Order: sequence, then C-alpha cells, then structure tokens
Amino acid sequence: MSFDPRPGVSYNAGVSAAEYDEGLRSYMLGVYNYMASAVALSGLTAALVASSPTALALIFGTPLKWVLMFAPLVFVFMFAARIHKMSPNAAQGAFWAFAVVMGLSLSSIFIAFSGADIARAFFGAAAGFAAMSVYGYTTKKSLSGWGSFLFIGVIGLIIASVINIFVGSTMMQFVISSGMIIVFAGLTAYDTQNIKNGYDLVAGDQAAAKKSAIFGALSLYINFINIFIALLQLIGLFGGDD
Repeated sequence: MSFDPRPGVSYNAGVSAAEYDEGLRSYMLGVYNYMASAVALSGLTAALVASSPTALALIFGTPLKWVLMFAPLVFVFMFAARIHKMSPNAAQGAFWAFAVVMGLSLSSIFIAFSGADIARAFFGAAAGFAAMSVYGYTTKKSLSGWGSFLFIGVIGLIIASVINIFVGSTMMQFVISSGMIIVFAGLTAYDTQNIKNGYDLVAGDQAAAKKSAIFGALSLYINFINIFIALLQLIGLFGGDD
C-alpha cells in the first residue's frame, strides 16, 4: 500500500539536514491532512445519506448497493494504476471522489449502530491508528519484513469474510474482526514507514511529492476505515448500546 512515484531517484544531494527534516515534516503533515480530510468527508457523506430515507432507499433498496459495495475496491486499483499519469490536481480530485464513494457505502452504519457505538468505534480506531502510525514513523527498525505477512493476512481475511457470508458464524466473525484490527494496525505502521522513506524519492519535485502524499493518505485511510469497521463489528457482536 505504499507508493514511490519515481523509483530510484533521489533529490537529496546538496540539501542540509535541517532543510530535509523540514521538508519531511511538511510532507508527512500533508499526508495526514489529506487522510483526515478524507475521513471527515466520508463521515459527512454517510451522515447526510443516512438522514435521507429517499437516499437510503435509492442506494440500499436497488441494485445500486452492489455497485457501491465493489466500487471502492475498483476505485483503489484504478487509482493505483493511473496515478503516474495523472496531474496532481486530477489525483487530488480522484481522492476526494473516492472518499465520497466510501461515505455512500458506509452510510448504512448509521442505521445498524447507535451514535454512541459509532463514536466509541471511531475514537478507538483513531487511538489505535495514531499509536501504530507514530510507531511506524519513529522506529529505527525496518518493517519491510512485515509486508508479505500482512499481505497474506489481508488475503486470508477476504477469503474468510466471503465464506462467512454463507456460513454466518458469530465466532468466525469475531475472529475475522479481531484479525482485521491486528492486520490493519500492522499495515498502518508498515505504510507509515514506507511513506516516510518514500520522501527521499520525491523531495524537490513538488508534483511528484503531492501525488505521493495523496497515495500515502489513501493507504492510511484504508487502514483506518478497516480498523473502524472491525471495531464496529465487534461492538455489534457484543450487543453495543441496546
């Protein structure tokens, strides 16, 4: 889930340590600002849709629900494949469009869960995400070895989730949700370190840096949303606010 738009290219020659550190801080702040703004946009979109019975009926009472179910995944693959050819503004526009589509697909949580449960899951996800992202940013240990393990974990979770659609096992759902939290928390640290290290390849190239920051924000956004959803699922399993 990391992205290096200019592999093998470094712009650090002749740059002082202070200038590099300032550039890195600005770059990472941009990544987190994009990510936080996308989460806010998705949340606002979901809340607006949930407040409209007409919109809910249009989305979840028609085949459109299947489109929205798979649209985010298709969006991510298309975005990853085409971001090299996009202008920075086009990449930013696609990123906001993705956040809106995710908000549409997440709107049903406002029906299935109480506001208190959603808030509890959100702040729990935010705390866990922040802790793992700080770890990924500050650790001197290379997390590159986590990549294969975490990728296998994601594939396993997808397969298990599909199987559980037909099985409907509460215990299996508990294992899946718990696994999602572990895997996407690990990916948060892994992606954060990759995003930080990737700054070397785009420092000095404003357009490449902006696109890299947007794609990095997308990776972190996906991790956060999956942790949030997994926590909501666990809350649902244990009753939540009845």
